[in-house]
Amino acid sequence: MPHPQQRAGVITGITAYVLWGLLTIYWKQLSEFEAFELIGWRIATAAAAMVVIISVTRRWRRLDAVRTDRRLLGRMAAAAVLLTVNWTAYVWAVVHDHVLETALGYFIAPIGTVLVGVVVLEEHLRSAQRISLVFAVASVAVLTMSYGEVPWLALVIAGSWIVYGYMKKQVPLAPPESMATESFLLAVPAVVLAWVYAGEPTSVPNTASTWEFVLVLSTGLATVAPLMLFSHAAQRVPLSMIGPMQYIVPSMNFLIGWLIYHEDLPPARVVGFALVWIGLVVLTVDSARRARRSRTT
Repeated sequence: MPHPQQRAGVITGITAYVLWGLLTIYWKQLSEFEAFELIGWRIATAAAAMVVIISVTRRWRRLDAVRTDRRLLGRMAAAAVLLTVNWTAYVWAVVHDHVLETALGYFIAPIGTVLVGVVVLEEHLRSAQRISLVFAVASVAVLTMSYGEVPWLALVIAGSWIVYGYMKKQVPLAPPESMATESFLLAVPAVVLAWVYAGEPTSVPNTASTWEFVLVLSTGLATVAPLMLFSHAAQRVPLSMIGPMQYIVPSMNFLIGWLIYHEDLPPARVVGFALVWIGLVVLTVDSARRARRSRTT
């Protein structure tokens, strides 16, 4: 039977990923607004939320390392830019009826992370990883034929998330301090972006209903809350259990795009998704076996 701490971690981890999945429906409620304007509001309100969280938890001193280490500050700035690219591509895809491409992007990301480990970190490629990479490449090829063009949104979402994840491994900060630093670095450009769009006739301040404005103001909280839950889970649950949870979000996005928003899903597209799913199953089973083997040795 799992330890109570681990059981609590599993619950908060699954909750975090489900909330991340539900963000697709959240952003869909704001689809009449420009994606770039929404990103400005998201980052600005996330920064405000992190000010409150860092103050309440008394973590300001932990940010001193970023202020005094220029190299670390540079890495955090680069990570913040990549996160912005990822968020922007995701929100743009959702509000422009490309939810299925977001699912594909986040399905590809774990396999791409393996490739980064091989190419950048010179890790040895196991047989299961080779198989999963072949299926991922085949999936992109089939979906390219299905869409009639390369699924750029999915690749941008996957690519930005993969590189962001790699860079974050080089950053010695806990998730709250990391999220706070990224949002603080982006706060001024985000406010400027929201202010520039505020002059447009169709902007949030000019056309949003009371409910829509509440949703926009809550985007920061909607961004930060899953991160805090995930941080709680990551400290209590082994990576072998966290790993499979990451497929909750793209699985939800796939079902949401298909069943709720009725995006096109012709047979060729089903085949493309099936190929990447097979690759993920191979990768997950291999990781689970290695984790079990390491616990018994």
